[in-house]
Amino acid sequence: MNDTLTAVPGIRVGHATDLVAGTGCTVVLCPPNTVGSVDVRGGAPGTRETDLFRPENTVQHVNAIFLAGGSAFGLSAADGIMRYLAEHEVGFRVGGGHVVPIVSGAILFDLMLGKGDTYPDAAMGYTACQAASDEPVAQGTIGAGTGASCGKIMGAPLSTKTGIGSASTELSNGLIVSALVAVNPVGDVVGKDGKIIAGLRDAESGYFVGTLNAFNAMANMPDTGRENTVIGVVATNAILDKSQAYKVSQMAHDGIARAVHPSHTPYDGDTIFTLATGSLKSDVGLVGALAAEVFTDAIRNAVMSATSLHGVRAAIE
Repeated sequence: MNDTLTAVPGIRVGHATDLVAGTGCTVVLCPPNTVGSVDVRGGAPGTRETDLFRPENTVQHVNAIFLAGGSAFGLSAADGIMRYLAEHEVGFRVGGGHVVPIVSGAILFDLMLGKGDTYPDAAMGYTACQAASDEPVAQGTIGAGTGASCGKIMGAPLSTKTGIGSASTELSNGLIVSALVAVNPVGDVVGKDGKIIAGLRDAESGYFVGTLNAFNAMANMPDTGRENTVIGVVATNAILDKSQAYKVSQMAHDGIARAVHPSHTPYDGDTIFTLATGSLKSDVGLVGALAAEVFTDAIRNAVMSATSLHGVRAAIE
């Protein structure tokens, strides 16, 4: 059973990973006529081509979404994705017989883990496209989640290793809503019972102490900079226009709030894309509610699938 993003027919996902550098990227390749949108929250986002998703703008369909490490440097992974799609004549057709691939994406900060001078680039973006398939998505310390961690207000050594996770649900009428997320927040990740499953650790015991508790113990918020974010993709086989896809992205952010404490801070760049492949009529409110649920599950799956890397311990180890 496929309970990941690729449960939506036509969606393909590929990873490119550099464990030595502690970074990577993940690409989502879309079937023809996929409608997309995005909702960017938090105070420190890093994105590419998100203005295209505004309902009043001309382009209606998207060809690929990428998630990458490397901070702003990681946006260059899009160049390789563009080249791959152009070689396969996938994109928005313009004059002179040219094709311009429509590629949007978001990045996370992972420069404190591994080699901080090596970033996802065009070659890595191209490699991720070559690896893309409709098989269940690999999760954990891979792709855009390679260098991800959470609970980082006291620095990487006291944080917990996270990664990339995915989840999906299907209703009896055939509606599928799935999520893929790279988990890199300043806050902690909590389970269904509200208890921390990954986050800030005590320097001596290694136990989770709670990011909010650390905030309260400080006279001022620490200078966490632009080092945190949760970025992800919701995919569905529902028929949605760009405005409706935007509403789904908005509602999916509830999934972050349920699993990450605190979330949407000035130090996070939380960004959620929505992709609608358009094969089944459905209520947008239902799609959005399910999107929030699978996004929460995907965040927790990212934590439980992660393995330790470069001295940052995973929750399961």
